[in-house]
Amino acid sequence: MSLVKQVFSLVRSSHLSPYSCKYSRRDYTQHQLLTIILFKEHRKEDYRTVISNLEEMDRIREYLGLTSIPHFTTIQKFLHRIKPICFDILFKCTLKIFYTSDDTISITAIDSSGFTSGYSSHYYSVRTGKLRKHFLKTSIAVDTDQQLITGFMISKNRIHESQHALVLLKKCHKSLRSDCYVMDRGYDSEKMHRLIRDTLKADSVIPTRSWSNTANIRGKYRKEMTDNFDVVRYRKRVLVETKFSVLKRRFGADLKSRSFQIQKKEIACKIILANLDRIILFVWIEGFYRADFINSNFCIF
Repeated sequence: MSLVKQVFSLVRSSHLSPYSCKYSRRDYTQHQLLTIILFKEHRKEDYRTVISNLEEMDRIREYLGLTSIPHFTTIQKFLHRIKPICFDILFKCTLKIFYTSDDTISITAIDSSGFTSGYSSHYYSVRTGKLRKHFLKTSIAVDTDQQLITGFMISKNRIHESQHALVLLKKCHKSLRSDCYVMDRGYDSEKMHRLIRDTLKADSVIPTRSWSNTANIRGKYRKEMTDNFDVVRYRKRVLVETKFSVLKRRFGADLKSRSFQIQKKEIACKIILANLDRIILFVWIEGFYRADFINSNFCIF
């Protein structure tokens, strides 16, 4: 119930209009339908199952103001119809809960992974001898202190992860600045270092590829990595892999949609929910310690 409240509040704060058109039937608001979609992704259910379960959840229906239960095709068509920019706005709203425009992140870790497009697991594909090679490459930037996703990028085709990072770095820097960016050796290039250090005015910690002869390493910043590598800050990089693990275990690594545009929206929903989960956890911890402080004061007096 706490998640539904947070999602519904987030959707209403995103300035999304209640209805997509003045001629719409107005049976359900866009706020209600979008909350149901995010609720579906959180429970890792399909359209039919989430609607079937919603019929038995009186408190959630009452909180959302649903006088009737929508047909499963209603939310399915709504997900096709809603513009991708709405999910970008929702994602930025999750960041505004935690950060102000003047905040600076100490260390941001960037990495990429893939979400498979299909219902069957990879192990089932191996057993049947029909390996699926299609997946959506997803890159994320993670605040290593707060464990929040601060930016993401999705592509359909197989491209090198450094191409994602060049765009993602500029995208993240516009919304939240970071003092340092850490990545694995797959992102090692002088171009990447120059973008981070000269353009974004931040520190970069990227290990060089382990060639047999380190004397042949070219580039001012790449040579600096071999001579003065910051091991302490680089250890924070594993937290982005942890975030990917949590993201897939918590909300699923397989995509149920067949269309690329809908698959992108599915991944965006997972990322928004991952940030909301983190926010709910922080609120719960803060409330717990505040209550503990009040109780301790009460005992003293």
